Amino acid sequence: MDVRKVAKLAHLEITEEEVAIYTPQMQKIVAYVEQLNELDTEKVEPAIGGLTPEGQATEAVRKEDKPHQTLGQDSAISQAPDAHAGYFRVPKVLS
Repeated sequence: MDVRKVAKLAHLEITEEEVAIYTPQMQKIVAYVEQLNELDTEKVEPAIGGLTPEGQATEAVRKEDKPHQTLGQDSAISQAPDAHAGYFRVPKVLS
């Protein structure tokens, strides 16, 4: 995949120098994923959960989905560092 195309999809501006840096990195990533696609995973159970620091599989923790009292708008807004007219105000991230 082309680095410029990925940057455009992510709405990033990159220089030609960055293209030169990222192109080989992206090629290595794609090559690694292609290696993974060659593995026979037919008899491998899907992993649900995670691994312990020792690499042992853990059981998935499932909790019953129970309805509970929500925080409520007034309570949430009262705790906001910058609220205005019932809304959370956050810094602008897009120009």
